[in-house]
Order: sequence, then C-alpha cells, then structure tokens
Amino acid sequence: MKLNLVLGAALLAAFVSCKEKKDKNIVEEIVEIEEVTPETYAEISIKKGGSWKEGSREYDGGAFENVDELVVPEEHTDHSWYIRYEGPGWENKQIAYRLYLDWRNAMDIFGKKVDTLVLPYVGTDGFDSYHNNAPWGQDILKAGKSMGIGGYGRFTGDTIAHFNEVAKTSVKVANEEAHSSVTIDYEGWKTGDVTTDLKSVISIFPEDRFLKAELTPNTSFEGLATGIVKFDDIPVMEATSESGAWAYIATYGVQTLAGENDQLGMAIFYKTDQAKATEGPHDHLVVFNASTETQTYYILSAWDQEQDGIKSKEAFEQDLNEKLATLDANGMLE
Repeated sequence: MKLNLVLGAALLAAFVSCKEKKDKNIVEEIVEIEEVTPETYAEISIKKGGSWKEGSREYDGGAFENVDELVVPEEHTDHSWYIRYEGPGWENKQIAYRLYLDWRNAMDIFGKKVDTLVLPYVGTDGFDSYHNNAPWGQDILKAGKSMGIGGYGRFTGDTIAHFNEVAKTSVKVANEEAHSSVTIDYEGWKTGDVTTDLKSVISIFPEDRFLKAELTPNTSFEGLATGIVKFDDIPVMEATSESGAWAYIATYGVQTLAGENDQLGMAIFYKTDQAKATEGPHDHLVVFNASTETQTYYILSAWDQEQDGIKSKEAFEQDLNEKLATLDANGMLE
C-alpha cells in the first residue's frame, strides 16, 4: 500500500497565482508528488451507516471506515460486527497484531507471508475471513480464555479478571515516521474490590517482530498482569539478563491455527524490578508489582512462514538472548 504526501493544495495555489499574472507566464517546473510506503501502521475501523439492533448487542448494516479515535459504544461486545477484526491493529513488514477491544482484551497475531502492509484489507471480504489461509497470511493464534500474547488483565490468584466491567473505553490511533501506536484509556475498570483507570500505549516500530506496551494505572493494586497463552506439551522458557535487570518468558512449538507442523514462538520481556513470572490457569504470566508508575514490557512473536523468518527453536532462542542483551545495555529495543 502506498500513501501520497499531500502537496496538492499548495501546488494549486501557486498555479492559480501564476495564471492571474498579466503576462500569463506558464508554470514550467513540474513538481512530482512523492510516494511513500509507511514502515509501520496502526488502525481501528468501525461500521458507519448502520444501526444497533433493538434488544441486541449486534450492529446491523453499514460499511467499515477507519477513524483516528473512538469512544467504544456501551452496546459493543465480542462478535458485535461493529469493529473490523474486533479491535485495533498494529503492523510492520514482518508481523501484525490485533487486540480484542471488548471484555476479553486479549491480543492476537496475524501471521504474514508478505513484506507489505495488509491490515487495511483484513476482514473486508467477510467479517472473519482472516481465519482462513490467504496469500497475505492469516490469524494464527487461538487465544481462548487466555490473554493471548501480551494482553492484560488482573490476576486474582486463581484466575484472570478481564474487562467485563468498564465505565468507558476510549481509543486513539497515531501513525508517525518512527512508529505507530494505539492508546487505550479505560475509565472505571472494576475487578473485585478495585476500581481504577488504566492507560495502555502499545507501539510498533519499523524493524523486527515486537510491540512495546506501557500500562499506567491511576490506582495502586495487586495483580495487574500480562501473559502468553498456554498450550499442552509446550513448555515455558525463561531467562534473565546478565545484570538481572530484564527477563523473559517464552514458548516455541506447534501452537497455531495454521497447520499441524506450523511453528510459532512467543515471548514477553519485562523488568525484574517491576514484575515477576508465575503461572495462571490459561496463561504463562508476568504479574506487575502494585504501583501507579508506568509498567513497560515488550511482546514478541515469530512465525516460521514469515519471509526470511525464524525457522527453528534454536534460532528463536538466539534472537531472544540477543534482545535480552540489548535491553541490558540500552534499556529498550526500539
């Protein structure tokens, strides 16, 4: 996909000014409009022109249109047919992700076989067509009751409390030269006896397969957590950086919707002074300390059908350890 730099207005004004001159000089210089292919992209796309069915939480009719910001309607839930692929998406040439913007609040992976941007076309030929294998790739992760890869909720000791009770959810999308990001503000998120506001800023960068996630609650409480979905017979891998400042949890193996021999690696990098790893019923977890400070972590996945991608567990572990060393040295990956 190519996006044009809009120079038309200034060019037209210059041309009209020239035409109005008495000597009717001809504009001889031709200004070419440069075509730029973005290196990152984020979006959210909603139905417009339809309506919510009476007595239902489904949106009927209308057509999808991208918006820069959105206050999620109270009627919206999973499978409301209102948000294209059910939430915001992020991508670069290597990988794409989406977040279910409803009570589940899980994050999913769109595996890509191409090195071009695909999200503007995902789900436009049928609401859930992305579950099917296509030339660009497909949805490859089954989140189930988990938080997927890098989603977030509250760990209460025996379960994850998702986002069943939220007073208001607002979303903003930004596409900039250095990165693309989605900011989500949850107001009045209630879990048990805790009610908090939570700001989530998730960013993708031009190179590599990771997202940066930043979570900021306005109330200090126990149990804010992220994680990786569990699959039978796929063990969790863990490592800590040389200084002890950063660590990761990861999995690698046959854990996709794309085929019996399809290989996927997933990882979460976290700061050891902010969080610790543990196990939940459906997720390998990273649970953050009670704090109102911003909790920062990185989400990473590697699909073996990606162009020039990681093809083995050994290569995946090598990539993780190199990133762990970078975090130790620089404190960031981007």
